[in-house]
Amino acid sequence: MALLDIKNMRVEFPGRHGVFTSVNDVSLYVNEGEILGLVGESGAGKSTIGNAVMGLLQAPGRMSEGEVRLNGERIDQLSEIDMRSIRGKRIGMIFQDPMTSLNPIETIEFQLVETILAHLDVSMSEARKRAVELLEQVGIPEASVRIKQYPHQFSGGMRQRVVIALALCVEPELIIADEPTTALDVTIQAQILQLIKDMCKSRKLGVILVTHDMGVIAETADRVAVMYRGRLIELGDTSQIMNAPKEAYTQSLIAAVPPSNKKIDRFPKVAIAESDGSALQDFDLQSHWLGRGSAYETSSGSLLEVRSLRKQFLIKGAIRPSNRKYLDAIKDISFDVKAGETFGLVGESGSGKSTVARVITGIYPATGGEMEFDGHDLINTKNAKEKQQVRQDIQMVFQDPYSSLNGRMKIGAIVAEPMFVNKLAENGKERREIVADLLELVGLGKDAARKYPHEFSGGQRQRISIARALATRPRFLICDEPTSALDVSIQAQILNLLKDLQDQLKLTLLFISHDLPVIRQMCDRVGVMRFGDLVEVSETEALFEHPQHSYTQTLIGRMPRFAK
Repeated sequence: MALLDIKNMRVEFPGRHGVFTSVNDVSLYVNEGEILGLVGESGAGKSTIGNAVMGLLQAPGRMSEGEVRLNGERIDQLSEIDMRSIRGKRIGMIFQDPMTSLNPIETIEFQLVETILAHLDVSMSEARKRAVELLEQVGIPEASVRIKQYPHQFSGGMRQRVVIALALCVEPELIIADEPTTALDVTIQAQILQLIKDMCKSRKLGVILVTHDMGVIAETADRVAVMYRGRLIELGDTSQIMNAPKEAYTQSLIAAVPPSNKKIDRFPKVAIAESDGSALQDFDLQSHWLGRGSAYETSSGSLLEVRSLRKQFLIKGAIRPSNRKYLDAIKDISFDVKAGETFGLVGESGSGKSTVARVITGIYPATGGEMEFDGHDLINTKNAKEKQQVRQDIQMVFQDPYSSLNGRMKIGAIVAEPMFVNKLAENGKERREIVADLLELVGLGKDAARKYPHEFSGGQRQRISIARALATRPRFLICDEPTSALDVSIQAQILNLLKDLQDQLKLTLLFISHDLPVIRQMCDRVGVMRFGDLVEVSETEALFEHPQHSYTQTLIGRMPRFAK
């Protein structure tokens, strides 16, 4: 008898324009001690299946057909009160967005201890001890100290580790893990996945692993289920799905994964995708606003020079300076980015990568050191006009395509805002024309200007973010984890788009990512960061073939791999 048995599941969402079927006639099972990988693009219905099993479908969604059994007991017809005794205790869930799973006004200790006391017969002191041990198991350094802190004091990757600890804290029979390692670097990812595999083996825990990372699936899952638009199109053993997929969609999905063992020129298209991103092919930049003037003339030498850069954050205030405590987020690092190249920054969560980006863009002030952009001082300049021009030349694409766009503004206004602030267009008519061209450039079409962010998928929103970043005609584009939350097919489109934009606009890129195969495909040179230090800088292929620093060797050694 299977631990979890789903038969003929159908999930519907009634609306004003009819009934939308999110999951259509899906049958799956998970055995004790087995990891079932559930893959597919956004909107395929993967997360909906997990929510239906947990009884967490958002109204008016309903499971209209089928049944769900846990160890032979039918649970899809249980009342809400009865389901509460199953959630957490018998079925744990790791949600994709850690900020929606954690209470921002309570400490991590309170949330872990509360969950443990609600489901296990232990004392307060035993619950606290167990909470600290769980944080240590999922890789939180100084767990006994960090447990007293609040979610906003953790990085995205560390918040995800806390969510995983919450799911494991009462030793459930089944865990539904919805993109559990999306925000994690390779070392913590390997640690978390090994922890899940060990628990499956030692406690006969069943796991449904929802992910778009095919490398993770290849190394972790026992069987794989491939979904497309609510239907299960292929199911089989991991080795069979990865090495000899039967469906064309599965074949192209695997082909879109960035290879870890070699560098390719472009990523192949997925057979069925939201857009082929080919808008650049026939776009004449010579006569376009983006291509006019000297903004994109290639300069020689280094465009950005960073020398002995430091950044500290106050973590404990005090009247006496000697009693204050600081976190050294960046410790005396030096590097340069040459004009026209793509320079990559990799490292674990909390290593300081995003802090470097925010100091370069002026979001955070530097504590010490020097930065020059094309000969202009980025730290000490007092000339307002010069400072505005430099900031206009440096733009950033943020990690989260959902929170980086104002949901109350139309796309046209979002893309036009940098031009309005920097007074780059003569009038509103010219701004609207430029916005239309930019949206065409990133493959969305000019009609997108009249819509709101919620009307777009994650990949489309990231294209909007890129269009907004290009609105000031920047020379230097910082991409902070631009594809970490995207499916492999959409990731391939965005990365191809960035390559095309760089070729035609002569852009210089700083590309920040914890995804080493993506770094290998995108970057000319790579810097490796650890705990605020820059431990190694090297040509990309030399770094992957012959890493010098022991930490770099560890990172590359733990990179998920599968044969293609």
